[in-house]
Amino acid sequence: MQLARVIGTVVATVKAPGLEGVKLLVIQPLDRSLKPVGGQLVAADAVHMAGPGELVYFVAAREAAQAMPDPFVPVDHAIVGIVDAVSELPGQKP
Repeated sequence: MQLARVIGTVVATVKAPGLEGVKLLVIQPLDRSLKPVGGQLVAADAVHMAGPGELVYFVAAREAAQAMPDPFVPVDHAIVGIVDAVSELPGQKP
């Protein structure tokens, strides 16, 4: 799992079977210091609650498809959790 911030939404007028009603969100992956790393991605919202500005966990590849209600949908990234708080462990450096 990786951290990301939701930065936008995607509107798709046609979706693959099994993705009807699933929100597609634009996310920016983050490092442990919550700084952007890499490019932006489109992820399916498997938790059905994520929205712009929220800090989320996402998975990629086969795990993304498994996170969806229909596990055989064509998704590369899926949001699997919303982060409530982030704190550093004592003695750990980012």
